[in-house]
Amino acid sequence: MHSNARIIGNGEQTVVLSHGYGGSQSIWDNVVPHLSQSYQLLLFDWNFSGTADDSGKALELSEYTSFTAFADDLISLIDETNRNGVIFIGHSMSGMIGCIASVKRPDLFSHLVLIGASPRYLNSEDYQGGFERMEVETMFTSMESNFQSWAQNFVRLAIGVNDPISIEKVERSFLKMRPDIALGVAKMIFVSDLRDVLGNVEVPCTIIQGTNDMVVPTSVAHYMQHEMKGKAMVEIIESDGHFPQLTAHRMLLEVLDRVLATKDGGSDEGTVKT
Repeated sequence: MHSNARIIGNGEQTVVLSHGYGGSQSIWDNVVPHLSQSYQLLLFDWNFSGTADDSGKALELSEYTSFTAFADDLISLIDETNRNGVIFIGHSMSGMIGCIASVKRPDLFSHLVLIGASPRYLNSEDYQGGFERMEVETMFTSMESNFQSWAQNFVRLAIGVNDPISIEKVERSFLKMRPDIALGVAKMIFVSDLRDVLGNVEVPCTIIQGTNDMVVPTSVAHYMQHEMKGKAMVEIIESDGHFPQLTAHRMLLEVLDRVLATKDGGSDEGTVKT
């Protein structure tokens, strides 16, 4: 379920950069030059991203219906590269993939950094995930009827700022996905409820959340912090959109530098202001 894995950079510590839905490893392009000066970076593409799969194996929709399957694949990737005690940086859906993998194999992870992550996107009586069920069903219908149009609209909302370069990059990445697999993964993400996982996460964690993210409300970050078993910190970045590694990468790097340089992951709670 992953392809194009590569390790670049210098340093003793390995940092795994794991992209989210609709992305590819290119989503990290703005932060890689800085991070690679001090760390070995393990980059890869999830196969749903539509990037070339060197094995030539046809993609099966059934492979993309479980967060646990993605977590098992992440564990295999880290094992294959003979790494342990990695710092895992997971964006969006990859945040919870990293959480599940850390519960299964805590030896592989020394710290989790979750950017725009969420254990549940649907609202319920006691929880604000950001989406009503009807909104999500309408989204699935739009994806089925005209995937290209849906992707273009969704990307503009998710980027959240007038940044043509980032919009073009993410839009191009979204449109590389095979529509049926894109829909299958979207259903897995937006209907899932992984809140029970948080109470089993013992690896120290830093949750980074933008103040104006149309996909994930800031309340979710604080909810995750409260529910996690291990030490968890929240870092709020005053930024718009769901892709701070593209649109607010300098602010993100300020936080990452601080988090990666300290064993416990930085302050208990911080706010980075423009």
